[in-house]
Amino acid sequence: MAKKLVIKVTAGTDAPERCSQAFTVAAVAAASGVEVSLWLTGESSWFALPGRAAEFELPHAAPLPDLLDTILATGRVTLCTQCAARRDITEKDVVEGVRIAGAQVFVQEAMADGTQALVY
Repeated sequence: MAKKLVIKVTAGTDAPERCSQAFTVAAVAAASGVEVSLWLTGESSWFALPGRAAEFELPHAAPLPDLLDTILATGRVTLCTQCAARRDITEKDVVEGVRIAGAQVFVQEAMADGTQALVY
């Protein structure tokens, strides 16, 4: 069984169910003691900014801010470098605990022994 879960979420408000699924799986895994690394890419990049997760709504889904808080409390959240640059987001703009890193770091995490990677 994988000891670490790396999840890349590419969807945001443009595909709310896929977005919610990624955050839900990450939060459940984190709450279950799995080491979680959630990567925000594409439209999910906006959720690295304060208050943006609170704007997300999907019926019958857990509130995104709660899921993000769970992941941040026990895991790691990373905003893609290129995605941040395309949106003029810098390290001083993001929620506390979110880092900005690129593909090299993602590949390093995803290829580590005992790691399962998922993309939503």
